[in-house]
Amino acid sequence: MTKKLPFNDRLISRRSFLSAAGLCLLPAPLHAGDFIARRFLALPARQTPPITPIAEFYNVQYSGHPAVDISQWTLKITGRVSRPITLSYQDLIAKPAIERMVTLQCIDNEVAGALISNAVWKGVSLRDLLTEVQPHTTAVDVALYGADGYSDSITLDRAMNYDVFLAYRMNGETLPRRHGFPLRAVVPGLYGIKNVKWLTRIEVLDYDYKGYWQQKGWTDPAEIKVSSRIDAPGPYNTISRKTTFHGIAFGGYNGIRTVEYSLDDGRTWRAARLKPLGSSYAWVPWEFPWIAKASGAYGVTVRATNKMGESQTDFNARAFPEGTSGLHRITVFMER
Repeated sequence: MTKKLPFNDRLISRRSFLSAAGLCLLPAPLHAGDFIARRFLALPARQTPPITPIAEFYNVQYSGHPAVDISQWTLKITGRVSRPITLSYQDLIAKPAIERMVTLQCIDNEVAGALISNAVWKGVSLRDLLTEVQPHTTAVDVALYGADGYSDSITLDRAMNYDVFLAYRMNGETLPRRHGFPLRAVVPGLYGIKNVKWLTRIEVLDYDYKGYWQQKGWTDPAEIKVSSRIDAPGPYNTISRKTTFHGIAFGGYNGIRTVEYSLDDGRTWRAARLKPLGSSYAWVPWEFPWIAKASGAYGVTVRATNKMGESQTDFNARAFPEGTSGLHRITVFMER
């Protein structure tokens, strides 16, 4: 879920500026300006564990973190259905559970940004719940409502066929309040705006429901774009002659097929080694070893391709209205 901010007026972060400034350069002698850039612009390598600890999982929201009294809380499923139901927390956790690793990403995440995290979620299948209430043949949309007043929707087709579920546990713990306790939607492949927190009601509708951000012109499908980033070494770092580059790639619902890197501003590409985590809905760590042949400034670019053959675009797009895009490029320095 995303937070209530004037996205179009947000300033570019220092990390994004430096990432954009990491122009792909061919090997060149180090000059005084290079040393100045290295001294003042160098950023540390990013440490990215396969599973994001709860305390480090990105968190943005529409308003605050509502406190829910679990003894009074219920989930109502109503609308264009034959058998509306009201479930208590105990009713939910007594149902057959599923557990999946799913990466979530905010639609406002910048290229190589930090608003993306990976967790193991446990909960109940939305498909099973909808089957229980028996949607009418005219139903086309499923609206999700949170205790904070936020709402959004997904199509009935996605709710029934794309492994959507409602989570009450996160990384082996009870879902924390800041992440939606007691119940949140986990919608593989769609940006955080669709993963509604603090769920209290689900309504099956016979029309396309427009949520809070859709009413302001943001995307309704909200499908996550293919992306990749370099986590180590950091931009403008000095590296040794033998260096291993690390990072992550994410393909939304369709997983990652390949990650490639370029040392000549995209003229040629080589395959990086993937280290998949066993879930098509999770980010994929990658790495490649590299031996520099001469001292100088080097530009490194990465791009990913999902399992449907869709490659990451080099078109630089801002978040509004469908999410950011572009390739991550950094500059590093090598000395003998």
